[in-house]
Amino acid sequence: MRAAVVGAGVLGLAAATELAERGFAVTLYERNPGLGGNASWLAGGMLAPFCEGESAPPGVVERGRRAVEWWARHVPVVRNGTLVVAPPRDAPDLDRFAGRTQGWEWVDEAAVASLEPDLAGRFRKGLFFAAEGHVDAREAMNGLCQRLIAKGADLRFAHPFPDKAHGGVIVDCRGYAARDALPELRGVRGEMLLVRTAEVRLSRPVRLLHPRIPLYIAPRADGLFMIGATMIESAEQGGMTARSAIELLSAAFALHPAFGEAEIVEMSAGVRPAYSDNEPRLVERDGRLYLNGAYRHGFLLAPDLAVEAAERAGASLNADID
Repeated sequence: MRAAVVGAGVLGLAAATELAERGFAVTLYERNPGLGGNASWLAGGMLAPFCEGESAPPGVVERGRRAVEWWARHVPVVRNGTLVVAPPRDAPDLDRFAGRTQGWEWVDEAAVASLEPDLAGRFRKGLFFAAEGHVDAREAMNGLCQRLIAKGADLRFAHPFPDKAHGGVIVDCRGYAARDALPELRGVRGEMLLVRTAEVRLSRPVRLLHPRIPLYIAPRADGLFMIGATMIESAEQGGMTARSAIELLSAAFALHPAFGEAEIVEMSAGVRPAYSDNEPRLVERDGRLYLNGAYRHGFLLAPDLAVEAAERAGASLNADID
């Protein structure tokens, strides 16, 4: 059983992994010379289905609930939950967030300080989503590559998929680049900052319900923090805008003033693919399976989508044999 996976974003890597684990001989094609150059590389890596329920459709929450266990079978996952806070003047936003989500518990000022000592005295209350987790997105993508190599998969970087006959299943995971075949896709820009500071320590992603730009701050190793992310209805490529940088840094400063002295390591922007309803789907068209439309939920939904794609691939091959 042969399978070609096109695109080495998180959906492509997860689909290739699931196919390889089911016995397919997988070839992964990626036009870039290595990992990166896509929206997945800029992701926060948060496995936070309940938090996402604040604005995401119910299907995203349900599919995302299986993400932590799938990732934990493949790469290291930090299972410290998610903390959501708001400045005292914006406390009603916490009530609104609670009303739209599930899986949380209220925490008071002392509990916030116990969860994140560096935030002691800064927030009077918050919401703690204990069942959620996160991964370092880039380390996780590298980890899946290593697992694929160990499974005997053929990883072809700097090698676009050849448009010729293929003797197996083709799973197209090119993201917004697949708009030539999926014109219904739209692009949503997301911008992020990677900063380094030794003055703040966080044990889990923290979401700040800032009045102008809600943000998350996800901890990485070696004092690194990913700050994100904007959502701009645009497919325009290019770097981060000055306005977005100012807004993200201002919001991070509101979480903790030490972020004002942090070293800026990276400022990046990418285009996320989305359908009109912001829900991903598996589409079969012209002999290919298209796995796309993850919007801002790539890492959260990749496991469930990968399983769906692998099951469809298996069914397609069985149908051809019959």
